[in-house]
Order: sequence, then C-alpha cells, then structure tokens
Amino acid sequence: MKEKPLILITNDDSLNAPGIRALIDFIRPFGRTVVVAPDRPQSGTAHAVTIAHPLRLELVSKKTDYEEYSCNGTPADCVKLAFKVVMRRRPDFLFSGINHGTNASINIVYSGTMAAVLEGALAGVPSVGFSLCNYSMNANFANSKTFVRTIAEKVISNGLPTGICLNVNIPDIPAEQIQGIKVCRQSEGTWQEDFDEREDPNGRKYYWMKGVFVKIGNGQDTDQWALENNFVSVVPVQFDLTAITALDSLKNWF
Repeated sequence: MKEKPLILITNDDSLNAPGIRALIDFIRPFGRTVVVAPDRPQSGTAHAVTIAHPLRLELVSKKTDYEEYSCNGTPADCVKLAFKVVMRRRPDFLFSGINHGTNASINIVYSGTMAAVLEGALAGVPSVGFSLCNYSMNANFANSKTFVRTIAEKVISNGLPTGICLNVNIPDIPAEQIQGIKVCRQSEGTWQEDFDEREDPNGRKYYWMKGVFVKIGNGQDTDQWALENNFVSVVPVQFDLTAITALDSLKNWF
C-alpha cells in the first residue's frame, strides 16, 4: 500500500486557537499529521526567527499517525524545528492556519501564518495558508471545511510548482452563499496607521498601534475583489522578491 503523506500543520494564533483546531480536524484524514505551533499568539511577527533566547518544544499529544507540539517561538521557528528536530525530514505538505482574520492584499507581508507557508516553500514543500475573514476568537470555522478540504485535496493530488505556495482567504459567510473558488492576484493596498498615546502610572508614555486598511484599485482579478464578491480567493505566492519588470531599466543606470 502507498504510504500516507506526512503533513505539517502550524499557525500564528497559538496551538489553542479555534482556527488551528478546525484545520487539524479538516486535514488530519489526509495523512500522518504533525502539529508544531506557537504556545502563544504570534500574529504580525511576519518571518521573524528567534536568536536571542532558547527555543523549547513541548510534546502535547501523541497518537497513531498524529503528534502535537507547542513551541515558544515564532511560526517560522515552528517550521524550522519541525523539519530539523521533530520530523527530522521535510514533510510532504504544509498547511498553516486557519488564521483568525484576513491575510489578503498587503497583509501577507505582516502575516505569521503566511511566513510559515513561505518557510515551507523555501524548503521545497508544497504549502498553503488558510485565513478566515473574521478576527474573533469565537469565529465559526465550520463553513470553511468544504473549501479547505477541496484545496488541500487538490494540492495533495497535484503538488505545487517549485517555489510557489498558496495564500487562501475565505469570506466569513454561510457556505451556501460562497460563489466558488477564484484564483487571482494579490490586490494593492496599504495600512494607514496611527498610534494611541497613553501614560502609565509612572508618567511614562506608551503607544498602541491602530489603523485602517485602504484598498488601492478595483481590479476584478484581485483577492480583495474576490472576497468582497463572496469568492474564496487563492493567490499563488513566491518567495523570490526580485522585481523583474525593473531589471532592464535599472541596468541602464550602470
């Protein structure tokens, strides 16, 4: 019999987040599953790695074809430790999420969920990040099941091109209202940040970051358009950040 694929699951909202518990439930039937996830929320850590203090792993659960570990590091740390220490090899597939909140558009730059996915792609592992457009810890992930499993099954059956991973965002609406799955490009957008200045009991100032997302452009081939029109968006992402379109003009400078 063909051996079951080895699958790594991780996230950035912590091992106890409802999103990763849902993802484990959706993905586990596809193969031998190892979960390595942060022991606390790591949203917004992007691709940070830990070098200033030791990393620790704690075995939480071990059953037939299933292991679960918590880690005191970032999502990227979790993936690196999973590859080198826990599994001692690259898995066949990596799935990250389900994130509490969107990772569409420019959000991918800040996302710990997608940093784990990019880390997998860097190692040549077909990797997918899933996000639900609801930031609440009480979000209902049941409506995501059909779409998560459909996309995961396609990736497990077909693989992904070398160096390519997927950023999947799911509207927070009933499953029957979702119009389908749309492969699209990352939309342009930016965060307009501000800082809420406060003062502690000792008179020292401190700040809370806040902001609003501003969409740039209205292309119907973008992830933002897809989500606004009740589609699941699937954006193929690469870790090669070379701006190919600028190469020729810059070469003329020198």
